[in-house]
Amino acid sequence: MSNTTASLARRITWASSKQSYLTAQLLADQDLVDDCLRAYAYFRWADDRIDLEFKDSAESFAFILRQKTLIEQLYRGQRPGDLCPEEAMLADLIAHDRKPESGLRSFIRNFMTVIEFDAIRRGRLASRSELAEYTSNLATAVMDGIQYFIGNGESYPKTSDRNLAVTGAHITHMLRDVREDLPVGIINVPAEALCDQDIRPLDLDSERFRAWVREQVELARTCFREGKAYIDSLDVLRCKLAGVFYCARFECILDAIERDGYRLRADYPERHCLKVWLGMLRLALLVIGKHLAERLRSPWLRPGPQAALASGMNIPSYHTK
Repeated sequence: MSNTTASLARRITWASSKQSYLTAQLLADQDLVDDCLRAYAYFRWADDRIDLEFKDSAESFAFILRQKTLIEQLYRGQRPGDLCPEEAMLADLIAHDRKPESGLRSFIRNFMTVIEFDAIRRGRLASRSELAEYTSNLATAVMDGIQYFIGNGESYPKTSDRNLAVTGAHITHMLRDVREDLPVGIINVPAEALCDQDIRPLDLDSERFRAWVREQVELARTCFREGKAYIDSLDVLRCKLAGVFYCARFECILDAIERDGYRLRADYPERHCLKVWLGMLRLALLVIGKHLAERLRSPWLRPGPQAALASGMNIPSYHTK
């Protein structure tokens, strides 16, 4: 079954996101590449089912309940016999979990909470606190996933700025999807902002709405700046690269929004253009160069082989970082 679900995960991920596929193949730990793809593909499938297939909330909630129940069963070591191929990806993923209460478990549970909230908020206004929790759940899920699949077993710092880069990405994501989400009843503006600033959701070109968009862009920029400082502090080069690639994917959207005078569009095709891919290649070279330069400048900050052996530390091969 593992080979079957790995093949399905590769097909789904490649069709949906070339960047996610390449990130998994090039940056995830070698023995976790297939699981990284399973994780992306399963939640891509679940999200698409809710967004594109189900016609009413009852269908969505029944689906979510089944998935949440399935997650609990799988973590208890129970594998139902009626799994569809996509649910089998989840089953194989959980079966490979490295340890109890791992980053993978947090990734799965937080991402399912995100999907559930997307279904619940359809057709109603969400409060500022609800959207903040929504963003927090997503940011936790993404960072837990990155640090589970890349450099698994590393002692990543759990500082307050750990999730800020993903927070900036999600703020940008919600801005990007404003026009696309409105027709299906999802409003990515807090109810308090609509009321306090007298913003009309359908009047997206008004000065008041553009002023709110500008505030969100500035907030996202701040989150990216502080969050990338955390990413830059990490010892695992592959995790650094995954983090800066994730940020770059959304920062180009902020650039476009600013160029448009804070008027939101229905689509941002420039995020897929050759210029962005070349920019990411240049970014990768800069990150790698800086990382290696820091290693060469500060060898005394790292314990030598004898000190490491004396303290019982494992000495990883350099290329695994």
